[in-house]
Amino acid sequence: SICGSSVSDPAVEAVAEELGRLIVQAGWVLACGGRGGVMEAASRGGQRARVDGAQGLVLGILPGSDRTEANPYLDLVIPTGIGYARNSVVVLAADVVMLVCGSTGTLSEAAYAWHYGKPVIALPGTGGWARRLAGETLDDRRQDKVLSAADPAQAMELARQALGQRG
Repeated sequence: SICGSSVSDPAVEAVAEELGRLIVQAGWVLACGGRGGVMEAASRGGQRARVDGAQGLVLGILPGSDRTEANPYLDLVIPTGIGYARNSVVVLAADVVMLVCGSTGTLSEAAYAWHYGKPVIALPGTGGWARRLAGETLDDRRQDKVLSAADPAQAMELARQALGQRG
């Protein structure tokens, strides 16, 4: 999953788009909150990879029940109708959680990921909670830390390592 701000600047969106492209290019499913900002940019990147022949998919898990709230780059849309509780679903759908920028919604997703034992990778150069959480241990439930990636390529490498994959 990519978790990040619903409102962001073009530089942050470029990072999210590249990360989304790399995830789908790897043949993985990109899960996100399905709306605008970082989520839309990541989804757009995922669709760019699909146009180039990648087999991954882009999944949006919406807080509301209205499918029209979804960004236009999703392959699958799940309208939950459960509001911010959907952040838990976004995390549970993931094998790895990646933080791009982020405000309080992203903070809650990082906390859920930590609680559920999911690897968490932050891109601190994007600001927000990604910057504040990179390299930190959130509490004593786990001995590891939120991993810090300088760019999307390094985030993918850290994700592969966390999943025990090569290439």
